[in-house]
Amino acid sequence: MFEKLQRAFWKALTPDLIAETVTAPTPTSSLLSADVLNALGGADNLKSQQRVALTRVRVQLQDAGRLDAQALKAAGVPGVMVLTGGVVHLLTGF
Repeated sequence: MFEKLQRAFWKALTPDLIAETVTAPTPTSSLLSADVLNALGGADNLKSQQRVALTRVRVQLQDAGRLDAQALKAAGVPGVMVLTGGVVHLLTGF
C-alpha cells in the first residue's frame, strides 16, 4: 500500500518522468538510436525499454553477455550501469 501511495505522489510531481507501463521494443518505436541498439546486442536482444528520467533509459536484455560497453561509449552513451537480471541503465544525456 505504501508503494502505491509513494508512486502516486511522485507521479503527481513528475507526470512526464514516471511511465505507467514498460513498453516492449518494436523496430519503429525505440527510445534508442540504431548504434546504441547494436551495442546492446541488437533489437532482438531487448526484452523491454523504459525512460526513467529525461536523461536515463532502463533496458532489460535477453543476454547481457552481448552488451558491448566500448561500442556504447562510441555511440555517445557516457554512462552505463549493468545490474543483475540483464537490467542496464543508460545515461543518455545531461
